[in-house]
Amino acid sequence: MEFKELFINEEEKIKEMSAMASSIVKEHFDPIIGSAQNDYMIKKFQTVESIKDQLEHGYRYFFVKKNSENIGFLAFYPKSEVMYMSKFYLYKDQRGKGYSHKMLDFIIEETKKLGLKSIELNVNRNNSACFAYEKLGFKVARTEKNDIGSGFFMDDYVYKYDIEY
Repeated sequence: MEFKELFINEEEKIKEMSAMASSIVKEHFDPIIGSAQNDYMIKKFQTVESIKDQLEHGYRYFFVKKNSENIGFLAFYPKSEVMYMSKFYLYKDQRGKGYSHKMLDFIIEETKKLGLKSIELNVNRNNSACFAYEKLGFKVARTEKNDIGSGFFMDDYVYKYDIEY
């Protein structure tokens, strides 16, 4: 497994990331939040322009590759005293194979490089991935309900993973 970082000047790779991200998110979240909210969120967070903006604001995006093929992607950035894990996705046929452990190990190493003590992420309360995050060692730190515009809300658990040095 390898992690290939995406950079702001890589127009074609950003397009590739946007298409992959939109495909994975569409498949996973339509049944959870409905296609209307999911389409809105994809336009807000996964377009080429959105990804470029995120990269300009300190996000680090990575293609997750196995045998030179994209099997998923990651995005994270330092936020106050924690590393915020914004994206942590695998294609459906790649889930359940233990790859998430390696993905988390990679983020832990990047977090340690910055001297941060924990990782946080938001997870929709109805997302079946809650179980997977808990299995990885994340604990619910709090709940949040965030207005994301157009009458839509993100109703989430905020999970936290404490780093041991």
